[in-house]
Amino acid sequence: MNVREGIEGLRELPGGAVLSVGNFDGIHLGHRRLLESAMRLRSEAGGSVAVVTFEPHPLTVLRPQLAPPRLTAPAVKRKLLEDAGVDEYVVLPPRPEVLNLSAEDFWAIVRDQVRPAHMIEGRTFNFGKGRGGNIDRLREWALKSDVKLHVFDPVTVPLLDLSVVPVSSSLIRWLLAWGRVRDAAICLGRAYSLCGKVIKGFQRGRRIGIPTANLACDNQLIPMDGVYVGRCTVSGTTYPAAASIGNQPTFEQQRHQVEAHLVGFDGDLYDSTIELELVDWIRDNRKFAGIDALKAQLARDIATAAARSTIAAERAIAIAS
Repeated sequence: MNVREGIEGLRELPGGAVLSVGNFDGIHLGHRRLLESAMRLRSEAGGSVAVVTFEPHPLTVLRPQLAPPRLTAPAVKRKLLEDAGVDEYVVLPPRPEVLNLSAEDFWAIVRDQVRPAHMIEGRTFNFGKGRGGNIDRLREWALKSDVKLHVFDPVTVPLLDLSVVPVSSSLIRWLLAWGRVRDAAICLGRAYSLCGKVIKGFQRGRRIGIPTANLACDNQLIPMDGVYVGRCTVSGTTYPAAASIGNQPTFEQQRHQVEAHLVGFDGDLYDSTIELELVDWIRDNRKFAGIDALKAQLARDIATAAARSTIAAERAIAIAS
């Protein structure tokens, strides 16, 4: 995948190119279906598939208090787009020369400089300064050009409560905020994962015989506090994991942590970067009467994680297939 950065990256693409513009946070099922359609258009017309995305989200500059927490770290998003078959990847940073482009100016750059044969966007697509452009304006302008616009309907999926919903990054954030990682997996088409560097914690787990890896997950959405079934791949081997998110109420600790015990793993992960998949919910965090009660519950959590780490994820993804 060829990567371009900055507004200067918006230059002419190989003939017959298919272009899509958006945040693509999460690379969820809707994004994947859109990209699959782009691949079909590419196979018919030749050329390439190009994605133009914003990194980080423009609201991190315009209205930081409203900026949504990211679902995918930049490197993970790039890898998922590459795996989906994207040929050209243009990253637009939220600098003035990008943020001050009106919808008309942005369209003129696409039409006259990028010159795609096709554009494919969702019905809720907005672009330009102040979100001044929408899919109706884009359709109007495309009809007067050589660019063929394809408007993609939302993908709907049935959640575990049998409600049928349109997939969106906003919905996935809401599901994760309530600990509904299996429903998030249905929308993503894969388990939600946290990517972070392993840092030193209080080492209480090691002292009680249940060592954990503590993750620093900067700027990524952390699901609701609780204990989860997880999975983590280290050096090509996938381990079940019992993951805890919260502040360890038994020890009256105030620091919020993401930590995971990798079942069957014996090694040192400090300073390495790992990806922790969260595939199912186990229980709320709660305060225990003492260390023995806590250790007994952790043993049950680990057994649950070992038994359910593969089944839960596979069932959720099968629902979305």
